[in-house]
Amino acid sequence: MNLSKKQSFFLLHFIIIIWGFTGILGKLITMPSEFIVWNRMIIAFICLLTIKLLSNNNNNITTYGYLQYIFIGFLIAIHWICFFESIKLSTVSLALVCLSSISLFTAILEPIIQKKKIRIYELLLSLLVIIGIIVIHSYETNYSYAIFLSITSAFFGALFTVFNHTLIQNNHKAISMTAWEMFGGALALTIYLVLTQQFNYTIIPNEDDVLYIIILGTICTAFAFSASTEVMKQLSPFTVNLSVNLEPIYAIIIALIIFGDNEKMSIEFYIGAMIILASVIMNSIIKKYYTKLD
Repeated sequence: MNLSKKQSFFLLHFIIIIWGFTGILGKLITMPSEFIVWNRMIIAFICLLTIKLLSNNNNNITTYGYLQYIFIGFLIAIHWICFFESIKLSTVSLALVCLSSISLFTAILEPIIQKKKIRIYELLLSLLVIIGIIVIHSYETNYSYAIFLSITSAFFGALFTVFNHTLIQNNHKAISMTAWEMFGGALALTIYLVLTQQFNYTIIPNEDDVLYIIILGTICTAFAFSASTEVMKQLSPFTVNLSVNLEPIYAIIIALIIFGDNEKMSIEFYIGAMIILASVIMNSIIKKYYTKLD
């Protein structure tokens, strides 16, 4: 895909809506989090590898390149396991809103990894997101471990996003990157499950979960993940991750429709959500201003 910056921005928000379904699926699927992620990565790897072979999208990947993809896949696996476990221990709303702390971690990690100057406004906007999380969940005392898992997921999410942005800017192919990252994560999980003696027939989804797993692996992963990597050619990791903070808003609307009263939010949520939305809007305005200066 050869997308303009405007097209990349619209595609990003379409992807975010798809990702909004991820939390819903995580709540609906009855399997343990590790099994969900293993199946998700295996299905995504098969889909992406098939597309790659059918399109004759062959490119030379060095041994070091494969090792990079496998390592990033390992980070993605941790990110997803923590995320799904947080959902299972709490609600879709709580897990996704706490995941918004990804912007804070990105603002810190991106300058360190890519050797750039830290932008004060990015840190300030990230702190706004944290304030939004505090406002939303100031009354929640029973979900401390779920909150910890979601914030841990945000850290690893920011880490692999920055690494992927570095690779895509160095002309790595999005579909190859994503395919082998899925393979790397599935490989790491397979080793873990074998060592912990959990790798058995129960890893195969039952008839109630199989459709959800297929949707998760194909639409929500193979398509959305590779497309999100593609938009990084035009958008910075911070813009991507800060925009992803809209995912809780999209997902909570969907969750309200599907789960009803179990996902209804208090007035604190709407105040916090407005703070998060404000940070996204301000980021766009500030970046546009800095682009004009450049």
